[in-house]
Amino acid sequence: MASWKDVEEQAPELAARARRLFDAHTHKTIATLRADGAPRISGIEAQFEAGELVFGSMPHSRKGADLLRDPRFALHSTSVDPPEGAPEDWEGDAKIAGRAVPTGPLSGEAEGDAFRADVSEVVVTRLNEAADRLVVEFWREGSGVRRVERE
Repeated sequence: MASWKDVEEQAPELAARARRLFDAHTHKTIATLRADGAPRISGIEAQFEAGELVFGSMPHSRKGADLLRDPRFALHSTSVDPPEGAPEDWEGDAKIAGRAVPTGPLSGEAEGDAFRADVSEVVVTRLNEAADRLVVEFWREGSGVRRVERE
């Protein structure tokens, strides 16, 4: 798996777009897997620090227990509607998937578990310049960047 720094080195333009979308809002959404394999969606805050994507969970949270049991996750940036009358100005949204690696307790005043992401996939979805097609750009470890346009 790759660190965020690896993604930035292998796909600098896509990584910059994804990071801008993640940094635009404090709150994100993370999908984890419950013990029975069902998905769980939770709110989360995540940051890019020293070449890593990092996040945490409160003590005894279900989200943290999910990640400690099965580290697979999908993280979604805040998604907003395209501006009315100007869909071409929509920034889009971003997703990052991978595995959460425990790094110990949270540092600072907050208690809980800290994680860093081993990244397997980065996706940015937006509209093309004419705002008549959906553009999906994605990076997967070992595959580089691909771009798909859909009507």
